[in-house]
Amino acid sequence: MASDSAGMIETDVAVIGAGPVGLFAVFECGMLRMRCVVIDALDAPGGQCAALYPEKPIYDIPAHPAIDGAALVARLEAQAAPFAPHYLLGQRVETLVADGDGWRLSTSGGATVRARAVIIAAGAGAFGPNRPPLAGIEGYEASGGVRYLVTRREEFRGKRVVIAGGGDSAVDWALSLKDIAAKVVVVHRRPKFRAAPETAAQLEAAAARGEIELAIPYQLHGLAGADGRLSGVELATLKGETRLVEADHLLAFFGLSMELGPIADWSLGLDKHHIAVTPATLETNLPGVYAIGDIATYPGKLKLILQGFSEAAMAAHAIHPRIFPGAALHFEYSTTKGVPGAA
Repeated sequence: MASDSAGMIETDVAVIGAGPVGLFAVFECGMLRMRCVVIDALDAPGGQCAALYPEKPIYDIPAHPAIDGAALVARLEAQAAPFAPHYLLGQRVETLVADGDGWRLSTSGGATVRARAVIIAAGAGAFGPNRPPLAGIEGYEASGGVRYLVTRREEFRGKRVVIAGGGDSAVDWALSLKDIAAKVVVVHRRPKFRAAPETAAQLEAAAARGEIELAIPYQLHGLAGADGRLSGVELATLKGETRLVEADHLLAFFGLSMELGPIADWSLGLDKHHIAVTPATLETNLPGVYAIGDIATYPGKLKLILQGFSEAAMAAHAIHPRIFPGAALHFEYSTTKGVPGAA
């Protein structure tokens, strides 16, 4: 990696997004002797895996019957480490401008990067929780009484927890926390949950055993407490009937609000907040700019981490001729070529 006298960072590939797919792109580029700068708005690698479910098991990673988000990220970091990627964390890419045979990127942290190619692995873009419209909720967010994700399961040991939502996150965390929390109450507007059928059945079975209380049909109505310390959650039916549930924490799982941010202004071919790419190469409508993972779309696309890993490999091979024009690339398996040293 090189920097000129003006402080510009020169690299082969700029990877926007340090989630699992972005980290694996560093490995795939490294296997082809291409250097990478990795830029992410979060303060640490991992993307949504690290920010939203570091302790939640993931079941569809090949060779891992179950692996939690934090462990997956740690192993991907270790896999990329031999290629010495340059991380620019806690800053997002603000501009992307053509520069000769490559691209120049500027970040919110004041960094400037010039790359021969760009891989956008930004997941679904910038994300934040959908907050319930409850009076005074900001004070309880600041104290940790109201949360939108779980980073450390152990923090809820012996606590009274109200979980609101009907999707996978609500059901999964209810099942996970029932063994350590003093009480778990799940609030939902209707008996049918949107979670995977197997886990929804496990939730109903746990409720039948008295391990979890289901507050149905209720929705959030208000918060009770003092000085930012939550003491209860007020629930209401559609008919206006209310009840107060004692609680130390409210976990509100109503999904994420996604936005592309500056990416939307880069003249990329967008399709419903996703970036359209050529399936064989993952290249966008901008030459030398590629998109992989959840942000990329093409016919037959599956939003799975494992498909993002495949796209990372395909993009790296498509980029190689831009970095090494005229050089023959003879495909070899890692079992025969090993891991080359950092470029």
